[in-house]
Amino acid sequence: MSDSANVTPNNLDAFWMPFTANRQFKKAPRMFVAAKDMYYTTADGRKVLDATAGLWCVNAGHCRPKIVEAIRKQAGELDYAPAFQLAHPKAFELANRLVDIAPEGMNHVLYTNSGSESVETALKVALAYHRAKGEGSRFRLIGRERGYHGVNFGGISVGGIVANRKMFGTLLTGVDHLPHTHLPEKNAFTKGQPEHGGDLASELERIVTLHDPSTIAAVIVEPVAGSTGVLIPPKGYLKKLREICTKYGILLIFDEVITGYGRLGTPFAAQYYDVKPDIIITAKGLTNGVIPMGAVFVTSAIHDAFMSGPEHMIEFFHGYTYSGNPMASAAALATLDTYKEEGLLTRAAELAPYWEEQLHSLRDCPYVIDIRNTGLIGAIELEPIAGEATKRAFTAFLKAYEDGLLIRTTGDIIALSPPLIISKSEIDELFEKLRKVLMNNI
Repeated sequence: MSDSANVTPNNLDAFWMPFTANRQFKKAPRMFVAAKDMYYTTADGRKVLDATAGLWCVNAGHCRPKIVEAIRKQAGELDYAPAFQLAHPKAFELANRLVDIAPEGMNHVLYTNSGSESVETALKVALAYHRAKGEGSRFRLIGRERGYHGVNFGGISVGGIVANRKMFGTLLTGVDHLPHTHLPEKNAFTKGQPEHGGDLASELERIVTLHDPSTIAAVIVEPVAGSTGVLIPPKGYLKKLREICTKYGILLIFDEVITGYGRLGTPFAAQYYDVKPDIIITAKGLTNGVIPMGAVFVTSAIHDAFMSGPEHMIEFFHGYTYSGNPMASAAALATLDTYKEEGLLTRAAELAPYWEEQLHSLRDCPYVIDIRNTGLIGAIELEPIAGEATKRAFTAFLKAYEDGLLIRTTGDIIALSPPLIISKSEIDELFEKLRKVLMNNI
């Protein structure tokens, strides 16, 4: 590590940081300069336990040797290759490997650079698919309240987080939203899937009736709504959505940017909940967060609908400069190798009972009003301070950082999603530190 890596830059003004209280941060910067396995190292040399897998993405832990070496080798072999009318072998190898772990029938992959781009890609595929079938009247997209689907215009249109939408005008037209499934008065402190709320999927029938099914292209939901504060799908909810979409010829899109690549103990949440969507959106864990990359899975039925007309003509006018980038492909292949060799795509299933027990042990801490969990994901909802929403959780975030623990907060909810390599002793360390924070978080 270079000496300069340990020095806080002398001017922080130029970088307008994303989803950050910039003025607060720049008065007291929190800088990471190194990472290994389960821990970050701060600019002042402290170790910080990563309880969030970075931003839900570092599923295999930090600076894993196989991934580091793959990137190093690829950089010296083929740094970039165009993806339009040309290609390189690793992009195809990766697609084949991804199809192998995807739900049966998800046989084709489009590459992107992020979860946000994966969402936009999926929405465009859905709209274009219906046109390709001669059903161009299907232009409506149905999202869900409190849903998070990235930050591009399509994603915030179908998304349902108010703060992400309110400053950007009318957004896409023809969008409607299902109600969210958060029912704390009935489901507080549930372990796993809540008993109540599955009937909320029937609201899709009402929306379909209101707009007429012939106008609706797709429904997009997160199997587990992560960024809004970890909302677990009630029992029967996802299956009911699938039934209604099938009944009316509507595509069902699962946004698995967070749940993909082992977070629930299966490669994808679609397998965990035994519900097969038509499109799966992924990113984050695909490359272990090392290099930006996303992948959108579609069924053969969707893919084949585009494969008509003259063979020399482009079938789908969409893509990115970096679609299937060689460096990203190499990183993703090495990530999949690491997952396979260490059993990480299923490890969450082994650890989930212990994780659940330790998480719910915090129920007696002050101001805790709900705890939710599934796989290696957890949420602790705190009672807001009157007139100062988000302050209690943000104070906990700052205190945790000082005490050597990285947590994530959204509103007054603490969200946890550690790398899948976490040990039981590290789970103990995580919750011991978090208990200390919560017991002193007045």
